[in-house]
Amino acid sequence: MGLYVETRIRADLEDLWERTQNPVQHQRWDLRFTEITCLPGGPSDAQRFRYATRVLPFLTVTGTGISAGERRRADGERVSALRFASAHPLSLLAEGSGYWRYVPTPDGIRFLTGYDYRTRWGRLGAGVDRLLFRPLMGWATAWSFDRLRLWCERGISPARSLWHALAELGVRLLAVLSLLPFGPAAALVAVMASLLLPPLSTTPAARRCLRRPPARTATPTLLARLENP
Repeated sequence: MGLYVETRIRADLEDLWERTQNPVQHQRWDLRFTEITCLPGGPSDAQRFRYATRVLPFLTVTGTGISAGERRRADGERVSALRFASAHPLSLLAEGSGYWRYVPTPDGIRFLTGYDYRTRWGRLGAGVDRLLFRPLMGWATAWSFDRLRLWCERGISPARSLWHALAELGVRLLAVLSLLPFGPAAALVAVMASLLLPPLSTTPAARRCLRRPPARTATPTLLARLENP
């Protein structure tokens, strides 16, 4: 899979499963989606869904998908897989697939994802994806995973953690602006400090997540059994 994100969450596995598999809970913490709703139909062991992402105040991109999960495996892990597609003419993403793994360890649950997608618009779409969209998607996934971790471990709701992030961003911007009158050197120091200083422990941060697989990771066989949405 082209994109990989992993975090470790010290929480009950059932709670983590509920907050990631229930569409109502999922849309609360995942920055990539504004709304996720279940659709009727589909195989008995799979769930069809519709997703919407608000790109601009007056522009919402929609798509559909199908997902399935394995809650009881011999190795103690849990796995879910999905396929998704968007027919929206303004969606750079045409179709894709991915998986989530839940790996219990003595130090918490390794919650990880791998996914990839195909773009539209030919070479233009491929260029936009490589330079902008794919890095943004990777960052949004990692930021959302850390947001989920704070919710599960510390009880900080997704809405509250978003306000923490916005408030901390505002403070950092004010610090930079306050040093502008003292010249370029002072402003540069403020910019570097705002970028390099670690975020508060109550603020979600993509940098806390692993972005490369620690070892070769196989795609779950469950994904191969899923039909296209």
